[in-house]
Amino acid sequence: MSQARQQLAEQLAEAVSQALHEDLTHHERALLVVSGGSTPLPFFTALAAKPLPWARVDITLADERWVDEHSSDSNAKLVREHLLQGNAAAATFLPLTCDAETPEEGVEHVAKQAALLAWPASAVILGMGGDGHTASLFPDSPELTLALATGEPLVAVRTPSQLQPRITFSADRLHQARRHFLHITGEDKRAVLAKALNGDDVRQLPIRAFLSCPLAIYWAP
Repeated sequence: MSQARQQLAEQLAEAVSQALHEDLTHHERALLVVSGGSTPLPFFTALAAKPLPWARVDITLADERWVDEHSSDSNAKLVREHLLQGNAAAATFLPLTCDAETPEEGVEHVAKQAALLAWPASAVILGMGGDGHTASLFPDSPELTLALATGEPLVAVRTPSQLQPRITFSADRLHQARRHFLHITGEDKRAVLAKALNGDDVRQLPIRAFLSCPLAIYWAP
C-alpha cells in the first residue's frame, strides 16, 4: 500500500477516534457505522489501536451482502478480522445478517436489533464505487427509490450488477449521524466524485444523497 493511503487511514482513524471520545464524554454509548470492502482495512487497523473505552462503543455496517459471516464476501468478517482486535474487541458489533434465507425475510429482525444501537451515530464512514454507489444504494437497483425515500432504517436490495442480494441502511438512517466521512482512494474515484459534485441527479450517482450534508472527504491517490 502507498504511503499516502496509509497516512490517509491514520488521519481518518484519528478524526473518528476524536469524534467517539467527544461523544462518550456526553453519552453513555457511541455508535460507529463503517463500510466494507478493501479500502477501509488500513483504517480499521489504525482505529483498533486507538485508546478508546471500547466497551462503550457500538459498531455496525452501512450495508452487507446477504452471505454467511464466514464467507470471503462478508463485510462483517472484515470488521471482525481488522477492527475488532486488541482492546477494540470489547466493542459491541452488530452484523446486518441473520439466519433468514433472504434479506427480504430477515430485514425486520435485523431492524429490531439495529434499533437497540446508540443512535444517532457518532460517525458514518462511507465508501464509494466507480458507479457512484455508496452503502448498497446502487444506480441500477430497483430498490434505489425506496432506499432514498423511506423512513425505515433498513432495506433489502437486489441489483443486476451485483451477484448477492444485500441489506443496506436507508439514506435517511445514514443521514442521522453527527458526522459523515467519505473514504476513497485512486484517481478514478476522484473523477467520479468530481462528476457527482457537478450535478444533482441522485439516481445517477447515489453518493450525491450525502453531498448536501457536511461531508469530510478523505482521499489519497
